[in-house]
Amino acid sequence: MADPNAKPKYTKLFINNEFVDSVSGKTFATFNPATSKEIVQVAEGDKADIDLAVKAAKKAFHRDSEWRKLSPLQRTNLMNKLCALMDRDKAFLASLETQDNGKPYAEALFDVTYSILTLQYYAGWTDKFFGDTIPAGGFVSMTRKEPVGVVGQIIPWNYPLLMLAWKWGPALAVGCTIIMKPAEQTPLTALHMAALAKEAGFPAGVINVVNGFGPTAGAAISSHPDIAKVAFTGSVDIGRIVMQAAATSNLKRVSLELGGKSPVVVFDDADIDFAVETTHEALFSNHGQSCCAGSRTYVHEKIYDEFVAKAAAKAKARKVGNPFEQNVQQGPQIDDDMLTKVLGYIESGKKEGAKLQAGGKRIGNVGFFVEPTVFSDVKDDMRIAQEEIFGPVQSIFKFSSLEEMIDRANNVQYGLAAGVITNDINKALKFANNVDAGSVWINCYDAVLPSTPFGGYKHSGIGRELGKDGLDNYLETKTITMKLL
Repeated sequence: MADPNAKPKYTKLFINNEFVDSVSGKTFATFNPATSKEIVQVAEGDKADIDLAVKAAKKAFHRDSEWRKLSPLQRTNLMNKLCALMDRDKAFLASLETQDNGKPYAEALFDVTYSILTLQYYAGWTDKFFGDTIPAGGFVSMTRKEPVGVVGQIIPWNYPLLMLAWKWGPALAVGCTIIMKPAEQTPLTALHMAALAKEAGFPAGVINVVNGFGPTAGAAISSHPDIAKVAFTGSVDIGRIVMQAAATSNLKRVSLELGGKSPVVVFDDADIDFAVETTHEALFSNHGQSCCAGSRTYVHEKIYDEFVAKAAAKAKARKVGNPFEQNVQQGPQIDDDMLTKVLGYIESGKKEGAKLQAGGKRIGNVGFFVEPTVFSDVKDDMRIAQEEIFGPVQSIFKFSSLEEMIDRANNVQYGLAAGVITNDINKALKFANNVDAGSVWINCYDAVLPSTPFGGYKHSGIGRELGKDGLDNYLETKTITMKLL
């Protein structure tokens, strides 16, 4: 059951299978965004702690280590044991997530379940990535797929546990060792997961979790000469910093899952009520704090006015409040910085001439709550049309034709996702084939599955997570050639 008063059991750094204080002895507070109150102080790691974690991870990756000597089936068993422990602690993990992140408890519980499914999916991949044999005249050549080694993983605050599972899953499946930095706003579930990994039986040094801030702990991961690959999910600006640090240190591999400004296109043959519901959830789910949020709603001119009226009514009916209360659909934004940013974009929309149809204000003065907001008459050159808001603000545009729509959908710097709602399969597929987006959903939205690759075009990132493609981020290809005598 949900527990609004669940107390975190772990607040220190997790290095080499032990919870330890930071070298500096520093701590920092993590807050409940629904109340603005401190939950607990956690250890603050920096470069010295990352160095210790890397040392442990390198030892665990040594060719003679316990971890490297495990068979693929033994890795599968460890991952499945971790999943069983997550299932045992499901309510506690969800309660921690709701406290630390502010998302409604039902959504947090869903995230725990989806995280388990993701890790179970990758547990099935431990013996299914293969090399090839290659005919080569008087030689016999073969390739091997080998783990890259020690990897750094930096995750965001919007889906803390889910992003952990997306990154741990493929790395553990292929046999890498991990140093993870959770977002400073939401470290609690990552620390509990570290304890579960030890309980499941993962050898020392395989999984390390270091709380800290981006400019210190995050920078130390990105620039560490003994980390072979870094995976980052977050903003475009920080993605550039991570990539630059990786390049100037040891040219480590980089995978980036960054921002989005995803279009959802509604044609005039669509069922309007279905389209309103789908586009509403595409944007307002997780309080709009989603990289692939459907933040540009394009509606055909023939049904535009009716759609706008229904979309505004639905936003006004959305229940905002205490995320532990039943039937609450939207909790707070993550912190005061994000609250201020979202409210700033709302003011920008009004100043640039968009029509405010619903919401637009902060709710109360305790916590970081924003009214579900809807704008109509949005133009493509407005800030709310071009920049990622990362909040509960739906922008509704009008369009006339498919060809026009494809060009407009692609006229942003991002390319993470897109959606189209129509009963015409030809329109749907033409749009899907021509839009610059890593994921396209037809008559649905945000249908992200453990088995389907996820990632973006353009400024939305490099590489793919999930599915078989997610393994590639953590594998090297070695070619072995023998001369026939």
